[in-house]
Amino acid sequence: MVKIISDTPWYLFALCFIIGALLSLLLYYKDKKAGELPPLIQRILFGTRALCITLICILLTNLFLKHINNRSENPIILIAIDNSTSIVSGKDSATLSKLLKENIRTLSEGLGKRFTIKQLLFGERTRLSDSICFKDKETDLSNLLADVANNFSGQNIGALIIASDGIINKGANPIYNLEKIKFPIYTIALGDTIEKKDALIQKINHNQVAYLGNQFLAEITLNAIKLSGEECIVSIFKNNIKKNEQKIKINSQNFISTVNFILDADAPGVQRYTVNVSPVKGETNLANNSQSFIVDVIDNRDKILLVSNAPHPDVSAISESIESMKNYELIKDFTDKFNRVVKPFSLVIIHNYNSNNRNILDECVTNRIPYLIINPAPNSGLNEVKITSMIDKLNDSEPAINNGFGLFTISEELRNAITNFPAVKTYFAKYNVSNGAQVLLNQKIGSVTMSEPVLFFNELNGLKSGVFIGDGLWRWKLRNYQESNNFNAFNELISKSIQYLSVKSDKSFFRIYTQKIISENEPIEFTAEVYNKSYELITQPDVTMVIKNEKGNTFNYTFSKQGNSYKLALGLLAPGEYTYEAKTKTEATVTVKKGILIVKPVISEKINTVADHSLLQKLSAGTNGKMYKLADLKTLETSILNNESIKPITYSQNETTELIDLKWIFALLLILLSLEWFLRKYHGLI
Repeated sequence: MVKIISDTPWYLFALCFIIGALLSLLLYYKDKKAGELPPLIQRILFGTRALCITLICILLTNLFLKHINNRSENPIILIAIDNSTSIVSGKDSATLSKLLKENIRTLSEGLGKRFTIKQLLFGERTRLSDSICFKDKETDLSNLLADVANNFSGQNIGALIIASDGIINKGANPIYNLEKIKFPIYTIALGDTIEKKDALIQKINHNQVAYLGNQFLAEITLNAIKLSGEECIVSIFKNNIKKNEQKIKINSQNFISTVNFILDADAPGVQRYTVNVSPVKGETNLANNSQSFIVDVIDNRDKILLVSNAPHPDVSAISESIESMKNYELIKDFTDKFNRVVKPFSLVIIHNYNSNNRNILDECVTNRIPYLIINPAPNSGLNEVKITSMIDKLNDSEPAINNGFGLFTISEELRNAITNFPAVKTYFAKYNVSNGAQVLLNQKIGSVTMSEPVLFFNELNGLKSGVFIGDGLWRWKLRNYQESNNFNAFNELISKSIQYLSVKSDKSFFRIYTQKIISENEPIEFTAEVYNKSYELITQPDVTMVIKNEKGNTFNYTFSKQGNSYKLALGLLAPGEYTYEAKTKTEATVTVKKGILIVKPVISEKINTVADHSLLQKLSAGTNGKMYKLADLKTLETSILNNESIKPITYSQNETTELIDLKWIFALLLILLSLEWFLRKYHGLI
């Protein structure tokens, strides 16, 4: 049905007809030749001209045509296939794969006569695809339901058919996503639900990173099914060398136990460990008896030099705190015996700084070595703070936290401890702290917090330094133990200060960023940055990379330029160890960066191979669907075809069209004008 809509007054339309008639009458009334034509021709000429002018005038008004457009949409049947490797993990994998593909094709053809069919694959992720290959390394059913709910929202979804074994090893429980599903889910149960004798490594918890010289824990979760009364041996290897083993007695049919190994981080770099469970009689699935894990051992034992004029309780307190940190190596020396070079050290600590050890500080500045000054003497010429003391007098100053400090964070435990730390001896003097200094602790005398610092940090031209003003630091350590029965708060204050000062910033002109350890189903991406001598990012030079796998095969790549950096997307790589060498050339200088990349295999699908049909049953029951076996797909097809709730939806939409947008109006005008021109030409009027 079409309605005419206009906000133009009716008399203007009448005026359009009058204008058309008057102009046509005026044209043909004055034309003497027209008066000699037959009356019928005169009427036709007059009518065509009047109608054309009238239509043109009407087109200039605000006239709309409103009509209802009805559109029918067939129901969509979504068929989701579990594309994970567990589907074809059995002995008859080739037969099952062929049979499943044929049955799904037959089901799609049968339902496609009445419905729109869309096929999805799910596993690591969900996507629209017909290429079933059963190569996904993980199964995420919750992602399938979430993806369907989001991407097909508002569409006429008749049903979702899921062909799966019900084994999930990624994502949340899909039952929690059923509230988003407003249509029935029919499931096709695949796989074998019969539990077989199996001893397997369920999970390995371990450090991703360990520091050289430390120990770390590897926690292995062992699962044994239907093996009660048997024994197995859990062994751990590094580079095919057995590091340890434990014998486990299995005392139940569904046995779960945790086996712990303490390992030594005795070599730097990426270290690969393998955990094996000895096969047990009657066990058929041996693929899950072995798992490997990787630990990145970092040689991060920074060397710290502590120089003092004489033995002192503060020196002992600091030394004990540093020695409790396994990431640092402490070397102590006295000022009068000092004959070392400071370049190998990450941090130099000078206790009771004065003119006698000025040479050590100068060497630190020359070699850009961070330093920490403890209890400097007045009038010692220290750049970070000038302590001008006119009289030989000391204050008892308690520490007060500066809440505006932002170089690093401290725990609530340390904050509370600092409020109870006893006073240290500070000089009664005038303190002038350098601009840009970040004060962590101020002096508090009595109940008044002063502007004078106790502990502050400074950075000048990239060189970090810290200054602790006061004598009696050892009392803080004793008070910490007295109140908490440990030294945690005191050690945190020392470690956070040392960590901030000793951490090295990357000053190289060519930098490469990527993950050192990555899973085989994660895409690999490299990012590169190139700097000029003013440390400005540049992208003029090319960046190339050569990657070599364990077999010695090399692959050449060139980075693409994006903004101020470089990107290289490698995609997926097979599991193994790869070495890479990146190069760039700036101002005739070739810079090379090398590294190692470990791609871990994903073995989630090998751990559990027993189908979970109860999960599929719950998915169907929760949405008024039903579970079917692979042999019953004809029954599934009939059930969907007979489901009266799955039917087309007709959408009615009001559409408004402006009259001037109708092409047939212009066609009519062209025909009328052409007819008039032809008649006038034929009868000699033009």
